[in-house]
Amino acid sequence: MRYRNLGSTDLQVSEVSFGTWAIGGSWGQVDDKASLAGLAAAIDAGVNFFDTADVYGDGHSEELLARATKGKEDDIYIATKFCRAGDIHDRSTYAEDSIRRFCEGSLRRLQRDRIDLYQIHCPPTEVLRDGQVFEVLDKLQAEGKIRHYGVSVETVEEGLICLQYPNVRALQVIFNIFRQKPLDELLPKAKAHGVGILVRLPLASGLLTGKFTKDSRFEVDDHRAFNENGEHFNVGETFAGLGFAKGVELADQLRWIAEGRGNMARAAIRWVLDHDEVTCAIPGFKNAAQVKDNLEALNVPSFTAEERHKLQAFYNHDVKPWIRGAY
Repeated sequence: MRYRNLGSTDLQVSEVSFGTWAIGGSWGQVDDKASLAGLAAAIDAGVNFFDTADVYGDGHSEELLARATKGKEDDIYIATKFCRAGDIHDRSTYAEDSIRRFCEGSLRRLQRDRIDLYQIHCPPTEVLRDGQVFEVLDKLQAEGKIRHYGVSVETVEEGLICLQYPNVRALQVIFNIFRQKPLDELLPKAKAHGVGILVRLPLASGLLTGKFTKDSRFEVDDHRAFNENGEHFNVGETFAGLGFAKGVELADQLRWIAEGRGNMARAAIRWVLDHDEVTCAIPGFKNAAQVKDNLEALNVPSFTAEERHKLQAFYNHDVKPWIRGAY
């Protein structure tokens, strides 16, 4: 395992870490035994950082992380998120008493005294512009409830707003071969500010595994079935903002990336890690086999300058016109 500094913080985190949305819920059927086996496999391989949220399975993924990291609290870092358990458009959600309740709830479920990285979970842009939420987080940090804080953002604009606040130490962004916009401005500016970049959806909700056909179907409780068009939350969180059929068509044109790299998933994660502004990729998983396969991205060849140029041209010409929603 290789590790990178989380921006200018004192945390060194595994280049491939893992998100726990899938084992909490909204990705179809889950099995706690398989989820815990996946967490154990990751930890055994040297993964020391996991991302979660209080709304993943109504806190279930936080509880699973508590079980998996019991006795390893000083060695395994956990990032969790808050605000979406409330009304994200209600200003009272970001009041001090509300944030304290969210924080205490996560601490209880995680069975920890401190959260390593506490993130605002994709709030409206105006909440970030207002900035009062950061004053509350400064208090929690001073009290030792949280070690560092950051923001999970939906758009480049939101990320740039967050960089104006000096104690924001990490941004969580959607960044993959289908979503390259952060490359132009956000990633270099975050690096200049000493802000870490956590990359969620490196596989574009599975499109970049190359496993789907246009006839593939998802379980009714899988967000890929119920949020394809942004019916319940930001459309970019599902298939990188592409419609499913179009996403499958575009993924088919990328099968060449797997040559010499084992499979498309490993290649897609490798592409993310080839950008030194990135702290880590946080793909999801449901079992140990998926964990182990994603970790193989560490062992495959990086993309050449020519290949990266080809992928950038593909994004600009073939992908970008089809992405929906602000990003």
